[in-house]
Amino acid sequence: MRIVALLLVLSIPSLILLPAPQAIQGQQPKDDQLAPYYPTPQTVVDRMLQLGGLKAGEKMFDLGSGDGRIVIMAAQKYKADATGVELNDSLHRQSMDRIKTLGLGSTARVIHGDLLQQDYSSADLITVYLLPVGNELVTPILEKQLKKGARIVAHDFEFTAWKPVQSLAIDDDGEGRSHHLYLYRR
Repeated sequence: MRIVALLLVLSIPSLILLPAPQAIQGQQPKDDQLAPYYPTPQTVVDRMLQLGGLKAGEKMFDLGSGDGRIVIMAAQKYKADATGVELNDSLHRQSMDRIKTLGLGSTARVIHGDLLQQDYSSADLITVYLLPVGNELVTPILEKQLKKGARIVAHDFEFTAWKPVQSLAIDDDGEGRSHHLYLYRR
């Protein structure tokens, strides 16, 4: 057991120095490398939209929208024009089925595609729950495309290039986990 632990400790520094596989091959990371699918608890979804100050009729985008829960709440509760972007086939299909079942087709949709290849210039609010590498990759896209006054709410992982105008700690999401939200304004 001690030998295994020692080998693990000795191998960690070499893992840290290795470039990511996509850097070696010159490829963009896949969707699960930007963020694995981990559903945001509904209480946190609501707090994200509140923190972002989402108003009726505003355009919002959820990047890496998973099962569509943020898009659905934005359209249903906040009466926003809500768009998600999801690369995973199954999650995209699940999202669209739920949107159709709820009768939200005129105000909610999920684009089946790469979040790094979309146009966000009409966004009033962007929500993200991406890993730090995902936030880093989307930063220049948002800087280039977002209009003045657009808001971004990040869940758990900050955008290191920007300073949040507000942050919110959620000590318990109702499921025993804590979360941190960051609000940015362009």
